Amino acid sequence: MRILTDIPDEDIEKLDALALKTKRSRAAAIRDAVKLYLVHNADNKSWIARGAGYWKGRADMADAVEYQRMIREDRTPYEDL
Repeated sequence: MRILTDIPDEDIEKLDALALKTKRSRAAAIRDAVKLYLVHNADNKSWIARGAGYWKGRADMADAVEYQRMIREDRTPYEDL
């Protein structure tokens, strides 16, 4: 789909310089910018779905509470402060 939009001259100059530097067309740079904008402004919980299951199947961290205790062993207990 084609979209007609007005972009300030100074932004076009920067866009053209970036496109030239990355050896892409102006249109490709605009498409990438739109994609980046949409990703940045997407549902803030999407990172949860992307990260779900990262630690699945790790034998060294079977129990989350036990793992937290292990990484905090070197800390001074709250009662001793």
